[in-house]
Amino acid sequence: MKIDENKKFRLDPGTLLQVTVAALLALSSLGALVEASAADVAFPTRPVRFIVPYAPGGGADTLARGVAVPLAEILGYSVVIDNRGGGGTILGSDIAAKAPPDGHTIIMITSTHAVVSSLYKRLPYDPIRDFSPVVRVASAPNILVVHPSLSVTSLKELVALAKSRPGQLAFASSGNGGGSHLAMELFRSVTHIDLIHVPYKGTGPATIDLLSGQTKLMFGGLIGTLGHVKSGRLRTLAISSTHRSPLLPDVPTIAESGYPGFEAATWYGVAAPARTPVSIINKLNQAIRHSLRDPRLSQRITSQGADLALNSPAEFAAHIKTEVAKWGKVVRESGAHAD
Repeated sequence: MKIDENKKFRLDPGTLLQVTVAALLALSSLGALVEASAADVAFPTRPVRFIVPYAPGGGADTLARGVAVPLAEILGYSVVIDNRGGGGTILGSDIAAKAPPDGHTIIMITSTHAVVSSLYKRLPYDPIRDFSPVVRVASAPNILVVHPSLSVTSLKELVALAKSRPGQLAFASSGNGGGSHLAMELFRSVTHIDLIHVPYKGTGPATIDLLSGQTKLMFGGLIGTLGHVKSGRLRTLAISSTHRSPLLPDVPTIAESGYPGFEAATWYGVAAPARTPVSIINKLNQAIRHSLRDPRLSQRITSQGADLALNSPAEFAAHIKTEVAKWGKVVRESGAHAD
C-alpha cells in the first residue's frame, strides 16, 4: 500500500481530548509511583555512624552513648559513636554536613551549633542549610552562682549592687564565646549592668577561681555546680531555664525574678545531613523518641538536671532558627568572639 505523504495525520477533537486525559493520568500515576518509592527508601542497611563533635566524656558524648544503645536495638543495626572534637565543634559538624544524605550518618548537635556562625567569620558549612534536624533530645539549665563574699541573696540585690559598682564586679566564664559567657552577656543586656569578663580555658579553671573569690559570679551547669552550692561554697541566685528545677526547687528562674522570657539553657539534639529523605528523618525521629522512653535512660538524663525535650523535626528546625537569631544578636551586641 502506498502512503500519500501529502496527507497529514489528524485527530478529531473528541479523540484528542481522550488522548490528552489519558496522558495526564499516566503522568499522575508515574508521579505517585515515584513518591511512593521515595517514601519506601530502605533504611538502615548497615551500621549508623553517630558523630559527636566533642571529645569523649562530656555531656554530649554521654548523652549520645546513652541514646545509641536502645537506638541500635530499634534499628536492628549497631550505632557507632565517632568522636570528632576540635575547632569548637566545627570539625565534626563539617564531616557530618558532607556525609551522604542516606541516614547512615547522624550527629549530636548542641546549642553551640546555633552560635558558631556568629562567632566565626567563615564556616565550611551552614548550620541551617546543610543539616536536616531530627529531634531535640534534652535541655539543661545553667544556674547563676556568686561567691559568698558577695553580700547578695537574690537577683534583685545582685543587679542593684552591680549598678552601684559599675565595671567593678568580675564574672568568670569557660572561655570567650562559650555558653557561660553568652548566658552572662544575655543577662547583662536585659539588666543593663556593667561587669568585667574574665575568660578561662574551660569550666574547671573558671570554677576554681570563683571558689577562691578571685571572681564573684558565673553561670555554671546545674550538675557541675550543684555540689559547691550544697556545701555552701557558692550561693545560687537563679536558674536560667523557663521553669524551676526539682533539684533546686527553692531557686527561682530569672524569668520569674523580673526578666520575662529569659532563657539560656544548653540543648542537645540529633541532626542528619541536608537532603536526607523525609521518610528516613521521620523514622529516626520516632526511633530516638521511642528509645528515650526507656526508664533507665530517661531517669539518668533527668537526674543530671536536664529535661527531655522530644519534638518533631519541624519543631526542632524552628527552634534552631530561633536560637541562631537570638544568640547572633547577643554576639553582635557584646562583641564576643571565639578563643
